[in-house]
This record gives sequence, C-alpha cells and structure tokens, in this order.
Amino acid sequence: MNRSKTTAPDGAGTSPAPIRRRAARARTVPLAAAVLAAVTPFALAGTASASSAAPAARGPVTAQWTTQTVARGVQVRTGTIRDTAAAPSWTVTVQAPATSRLTGAATWAEVGAQSWADSTAARLRTAGFTPRTETVRWPDYTDTPHGTMGLRVRIGSYADQAAAQAAAATVTAAGFHAVAEWTGYDAQQPADVENIHVAVIDPRTFTGTVEGTHDGDVAQRETTSSVAAKLGSLVGVNAGFFVTADADGVQGIQSGIAAYDGELESMASGSRAALIIGDGGRQVRVADLTSTVTARAGASTYAVQGINRVPGTVRDCGRPGLTPSALPWQDVTCHTTDDLVRFTSAFGADLPTGAGTQVVLDAAGRVVSTGARGGRVPAGGTVLQGIGTAAAWLDAHATAGQRVQVSEEVRDTAGRRVPLGKGDSIVSAAPTLVKDGRVSIDAASEGTVDPSDLSFGYAWANTRQPRTLAGVDAKGRLLLVTVDGRLSGGSEGFTLQEGAAFMRSLGAVQALNLDGGGSTAMAVDGRLVNSTSDATGERPVGDTLQILPGRRNS
Repeated sequence: MNRSKTTAPDGAGTSPAPIRRRAARARTVPLAAAVLAAVTPFALAGTASASSAAPAARGPVTAQWTTQTVARGVQVRTGTIRDTAAAPSWTVTVQAPATSRLTGAATWAEVGAQSWADSTAARLRTAGFTPRTETVRWPDYTDTPHGTMGLRVRIGSYADQAAAQAAAATVTAAGFHAVAEWTGYDAQQPADVENIHVAVIDPRTFTGTVEGTHDGDVAQRETTSSVAAKLGSLVGVNAGFFVTADADGVQGIQSGIAAYDGELESMASGSRAALIIGDGGRQVRVADLTSTVTARAGASTYAVQGINRVPGTVRDCGRPGLTPSALPWQDVTCHTTDDLVRFTSAFGADLPTGAGTQVVLDAAGRVVSTGARGGRVPAGGTVLQGIGTAAAWLDAHATAGQRVQVSEEVRDTAGRRVPLGKGDSIVSAAPTLVKDGRVSIDAASEGTVDPSDLSFGYAWANTRQPRTLAGVDAKGRLLLVTVDGRLSGGSEGFTLQEGAAFMRSLGAVQALNLDGGGSTAMAVDGRLVNSTSDATGERPVGDTLQILPGRRNS
C-alpha cells in the first residue's frame, strides 16, 4: 500500500565512526522466545475497540529481534513487530466543534456527542457523502472516565495521503471541518508495524555510569547522538520535556524537575513523574516529585518558584498562582506577575532582561551587586531575578554584603525526601505508566489529557506517536525504550496505554513516559539507531540519558 510518510536519514546528526571497539554479538530470535531473561515476551495490548471495551484484537503477529551486547550488563534489543491482519488506510475525519476549557476559545475535537454525530452524519448524507460513525472509548487511565468517550464521524478509505487530503478539501468546501488521517494511528485497531529499540542496563554487572545530562549548559539544545558521541556513551536516549520556542522561555531549558550530578537545575511544575538515578545508576526508581526552594535573607524568606527559566513564564504550567491555570497542562505556557527565579552556573546564555530586580551572589551566597536584569551568571556565582512582589523583596532584603541563603528540597508524593549528591540525576516528563507492577496511567492529573475538554491532549495521549519510555524491573534493571512513529520506517508508534502495556510486558514494575514525538532518539556507540520523525532529521533536545562506560570520579 502506498503510504505517504516523513522520514529522517539514518544517522542524521551522528558521528559515523564508533567511539571504541568491544566484543558484540547479534542473534535473531522469534517473538515467542523470552526477550529478557525470566521476563514475559513482548506482548502489546491495544486500547479499546471501536464498539467494545476489550483491547483491539491482534492478528497473526510476527517479529524478529536482534540482540547486541554493548558492554557487560548492557544489551540493546532491536525489532519490528508486524500484525499481518491489520489493514490501515487513509480516511477523512469530520471533527466536532468544541470549546477550550483553558482559554474559552472555539476549537475542534476528534470526537463528539451522540447527538452531534447523528446530525452530522445526516447532513453529510444530504450533501452526497457516505459517512460512518465509530464509537471511541476511554483508554484505561486511572483518573479519567471509563466507557464511551464520544463518537467519531468518518468518510471513505484512500490509498494515499494525497487522495485523502483532496477528499477532505471537498468535505470542507461543503461546510464541514475535515482532516485527512491515517487509521493506523487509532487505538481502536492494531498497528500493523512498530519499530522498537530496547536497552537493558543491569546495575549488578554493569561497571559504568548512568546519568542524566544537559552537557554542561541547560540553555542549549543538542541532538541525543551528538551528546552520546561527545561523551563516548554506550547508549543514549532523549529525556525530559523542554522549551522549544522563544515565546515560551529560553530554548533548551527543562519544563519539569531536573538535576545533573547532584545539582538541581530545574524545578517541578506540579507533581509529575520523574526518573531518579542514584549513585550513577546503582539505584534507579520512578516517582512523582515536587520541589521546594527558599531564599532567606536574615529573618525574612521568599519562595523561589523557578530555576533557570524566564521569570513569569512557566512551560507546562502546574505551579500555584499561574494564569490561566495553576493545574498541569502539557505543552501550554502559563504566566505570573510575581516570581523569584534562581540562575545557576549551568545557565550558559544571556540572562533574561525586563522589569524587575537582579541580585548577583558569590559562591558564599553574599550579595555582590543589585540592579537591572541581564548580563551573565558569573563563574562560581548565582543570580536571583525577581518580578512583582519578588522584586520588592529583593530590593528590601538583598543589600550589598548581605548573605542570601538558598535551600532546596525534593520530595516524592509519599513525603520522602530525595537527596541529591554526586552521581545523582533526575529527569522528568509525564505521565506515570506503571506503578507497583501494574499499569497505572495518571494522564489527567499530570496534565496530558482533560476529561472536560476532548480537544485537549487527544492526539498526544490517545493516538499512536513516537515515544521514549523508561522503567525499572523487579531486578533493578533500567529499561530504556524507543518506538518510532508517524510512519518513520513504516512504524506507527504507541498510544500511552500501549506504551504502558509494553513496559509491563518487559517486566517493568515502575515506568514513565519521557519526551517523544520528534524528540524520540536512541544512540548506540554514539550513532543514531532509530528513525526519527522530524522532516529535518534528528531533533536537538534539552537533556538526555546517557550510559557511560566508566565510573565518574566522585
């Protein structure tokens, strides 16, 4: 079947030569064989079928997996899963009018109510089209409704994207809001092709280091493979969500909690999933984290609400006092007029300018200067920038020679403090996928879907996308997974629920969703091994997870 697709050239943004030579072995194994020792074979579960709550039925599934031992305790499994019975095609979807709960603006949703679907289908038939309606059910999230989400109205089946787009234009000209879609992205039917890479790192035998890294500068973007090549990494994957547009802050900075080698470089936005890497990868776990940072000058204190971001601008929302919402909202930028932000020596860009007050601190925390915002973070020092009431607090309390102490605290939702020291890292994204050995997806509370607004997050969470996933199995092994999507190499990707089911099939007892889409990348020996989905090649990202061959000095 002719399918229009966007692909990136293999190895884009990489060094063509491996960093070092090592013994490696490759073998091909059938899907029925155990992929990980003592771990269930890969078994993908769909979400809901078009008319029932049962997972989408899969036809005859074939797969072959190549296993490479990259180093002692580090293996990479590469495979393509094919469902020979799946027969996706291009179609035209007539979208339902909706209202954004966040902004109040008119928008469009993939599904609508029964009454809308019935009346729209009748109007389409009157206009000379032959519509069909499909029932779409909620995925098995822990914090959303169950049963029917809504009904979708579609027209036709087309051999390629161009034909579907032409048909959609005709439907739009008749007074409807129509888009061309690939049915292989639907959760209601099995995917026909999924290209997957799985890295397994066993801390009991691996003698190297696992670390989250922003490569020394949180205000930059680099490709996963270029960082891997520079560091001599065995395996690298992209990690957390980050700012991609100047309107949302400084490109490259993280939009959730992040720590590198024991230094907190970004604060949490609400309680969201994080991968906590202790002692260079000897201890790894997944938990929802919050962060508290406090500035103290004498007897007076003020809450620091951000680290290394533009004051007043919070990507993905999730902090108190923000507008238009204090709730977590994925890929939405919120604002505040009162904000105190700390900049560390890892912030390598020019400091933000604008109204407010800036205080420069030396290594001991003493005030070196106060004044207008801007310039650079001095070597060995830090900077505080305040706007609104935070600026007034700095003006009143951060005088020359005064010591301003800054304390930091990271806790999980159980209230346990998460210590940060040399060799400790945190990378974060959303949502949680597996908890206590069970699929447990808190999609709404982590801001990736909104049960009250079906225009928000539907494609992001409920359709197949390229994804990067991380988890830990019962033996403490770190599992890093990428699945290609958007028809890169023919692969369709995972929904959130399929990603969770896949991680559970690997034996994960904890797992989370990392940044995905065009960011999804895995490098082995410094070379990109998956097919990325951006038309321009491998996307430069914020931070990455790198598996390094040697122990770093403490």
